[in-house]
Amino acid sequence: MKIVVLTGSSHKAGTSSLLAERFIEGAKESGHEVYRFDAAFKNIHPCIACDKCKCGENLCVFQDSMAELSPRLIEADLIAFVTPLYYYGPSAQIKAPIDRFYGIDNMLRGAGKKAVLLVTGTNNREWAMKGIVGNYTEALQYLQWQDCGQVLAKGCCTREDIEKTDYPQQAYLLGKGL
Repeated sequence: MKIVVLTGSSHKAGTSSLLAERFIEGAKESGHEVYRFDAAFKNIHPCIACDKCKCGENLCVFQDSMAELSPRLIEADLIAFVTPLYYYGPSAQIKAPIDRFYGIDNMLRGAGKKAVLLVTGTNNREWAMKGIVGNYTEALQYLQWQDCGQVLAKGCCTREDIEKTDYPQQAYLLGKGL
C-alpha cells in the first residue's frame, strides 16, 4: 500500500511528530511504502477559490510545494493526517494543503482511498477532540474515503508527556495493522 503521511506541526520533535514517526515505523514494518510531507516546512499558498484548476482539469495558479504533494496524494492508497489540536481543529499548517485538495478534487473524490487521523492536544476533556474528528469525518464522507483508525492523544502538552502514555504505541500499532 502507498501511504502519504501529511503532518501539520511546526515542531520537528513535538508530540504529533512522535505519533507520525511511530505510525511510519509500524507501516514500514508491514511492508508499506510511506511518503512523509511536513506541511509546516513547505511553501504552500492558501487556496483562493479562483477555480482556475477546475478541480484538476487545469494546473493550480500557484506553483508551490503542492506540486510535490499532489501526485503523491493521487497515487496514494491511504492518507494519514497528523496534527496538533489548534483551537479544537487542525493546525493552519495542515489545513492549507487540505484546502488545496480542491485543485485535484476530481482525482481524489471517490477514488476508494483510506485515511487515518492522529491528533495530539493539551486538553484532556472528553469533548476536546469532537471538532477535529467532526471535520475529518465530514471530509471523508465528501471524499468517499474509508476511515481506518484514529489516535486522539489528549493531555499531551510536551514530548515528555506523550512519551509517558501508550499513544505512541497506538500509532505504531495502527500503522502496523494496515
